[in-house]
Amino acid sequence: MIYKVISKKEFTAFVDTLVKANLSYGPKQVDTAKNGDPIYQFKEVHSAEEIAFDYTATHSSAKHLLLPYSEELSRFTFRDGDWKQEIAYENTPKVLIGLRACDISGLNILDDVLLNGKFPSPYYLAHRKNTFIIGMDHLPLPDCFCKSLNHHTVSKGFNLFCSDIGDKYYLSINSSKAYTYLKEFAIEDPADEDDCRLIERRKLIKQSFRTEVEVTGLPSFLDIEFDSPIWKKWGDKCLNCGTCAMVCPTCYCYDTKEHIDTGLEGASREKQLYSCNLVDFAEVAGGHNFRPGNGDRLKYRYYHHYRGFAENANQQICVGCNRCGRACLADINPKDVINDLRMEKESCMICASPSPIRT
Repeated sequence: MIYKVISKKEFTAFVDTLVKANLSYGPKQVDTAKNGDPIYQFKEVHSAEEIAFDYTATHSSAKHLLLPYSEELSRFTFRDGDWKQEIAYENTPKVLIGLRACDISGLNILDDVLLNGKFPSPYYLAHRKNTFIIGMDHLPLPDCFCKSLNHHTVSKGFNLFCSDIGDKYYLSINSSKAYTYLKEFAIEDPADEDDCRLIERRKLIKQSFRTEVEVTGLPSFLDIEFDSPIWKKWGDKCLNCGTCAMVCPTCYCYDTKEHIDTGLEGASREKQLYSCNLVDFAEVAGGHNFRPGNGDRLKYRYYHHYRGFAENANQQICVGCNRCGRACLADINPKDVINDLRMEKESCMICASPSPIRT
């Protein structure tokens, strides 16, 4: 890692040059919420002026620029009694600007599953290796709890990370490509004053979190509460819409579909992001559904996020951005569900009879 500082004016010039030379995406205001707050999304940008560098959080994550909602996996052609299959892993290089630390952590988690697992995805690899990522720190929203999961800071998964230290950005340069680009602009070695301002900035971010979720021992705790009635309580509220998975930076469950051309001379196979909260997610041939109840499906999603599965080394995949909580039409959010489970267990511990005295 190489550390430099750059004035905000010079940084804007750097981003403007980068954007105009590459396919680029950054946070833009796309609407206004009913309470008057701006709604941001990652959209294609053509100049630095279009980017909202001081944005709070995007409604959905940047995951979909690397893991699209739908993607063609292969195409088939049928001619003269024979068939051919075409598979392409090509991807246009792109620049992502303004990712928050928790969103970059989300990409690192996807890397562990889709790149570092036993069955790496060449489609995801084509997107990931052709993407230049610029991260930027920010003060958390009132309902963010990424500090509870230690995702409020990040040390890998980006090319360049910027910390706001007043009239400058403190740069963490994590790739030779980023350093090569920046050499054309006025960057300097950090002075002692810059180091102190960075430390104060990190303290401010850490102290600004207003929401905390107790996650100590959560994986084993979830095992103990596997049959808790809390799952039915929250499951009865769930609308099975899958919105939580669509805005989540780490959900990667998918379905595949076959499309046959009308003329019967071709077909395609398409991958589409899906959600374990959807009614038919666990349905198999013959019509049997392994998770017929809302509570069963909601529990499955929480287990994946806070306990983990073997395919991602049992690590938790939630980064604490609380996008699912904000987007949920039924007002279900992780903090309330986890607190309910913990309170139930603690009340059971209080009511339980003491163990017999050893003799």
